[in-house]
Amino acid sequence: MTRTGMTTSRPDYLRSIQQHYQRQWGGFDELHWPRGPIEQLPGGFSVLKFKPSARQSLFTFATSGMSKDGDAERVECFILSPVADKSLCELLTIVAWYHCNCARLGWTHTINFGRPWLPRSQCDYGLFSTPHLHNPELEWLDTGGVGTRFLWLIPITALEREFMGHCGLEALEMRFEANALDYANPCRQSIVQFGETTGIVWPVAKTSTGVRPEVRLRA
Repeated sequence: MTRTGMTTSRPDYLRSIQQHYQRQWGGFDELHWPRGPIEQLPGGFSVLKFKPSARQSLFTFATSGMSKDGDAERVECFILSPVADKSLCELLTIVAWYHCNCARLGWTHTINFGRPWLPRSQCDYGLFSTPHLHNPELEWLDTGGVGTRFLWLIPITALEREFMGHCGLEALEMRFEANALDYANPCRQSIVQFGETTGIVWPVAKTSTGVRPEVRLRA
């Protein structure tokens, strides 16, 4: 569904993203992380926070305006959380900064958060997955001939990332399903154990199934 050529203004495009989210989760609070190289983010970028509702029992933090005008493939992403931790605004801002300034992110990619996604969690990577637990209409939005894909950023452990690199995404998702993955629990245990990924050799840099942001947006 990739399209080219933006035919709507930036403000109208951002408004359509927010309305798309609202159809899924209702009203939101618009957040802006105030520190770091935020001037290098796309114009109008923000993070939207949705409270739990009858449709969604968790807090949802979602990017709005993560892609630049002119990008051939536009993406947004969201993360689900049991708590309204403001650090998730910073985390998604880092993800958006990396996407715009270092390497394009998309479906099946992983990203190194550089820290636990929430305190005391083993999960310090994120996996960009289709939003298969949500309304099918969430994944794509067409605005003036421009297609934007909305992806679910699932926190995973380093061992789970290595397992996916060795055995593939389908094998990892089968593990998740077999173990009834508690994806929003920051204290969950890894479903891949030490020894299962022995012998895997990673290249110095990865741009397809994994990327490593080194930026921090703290003062």
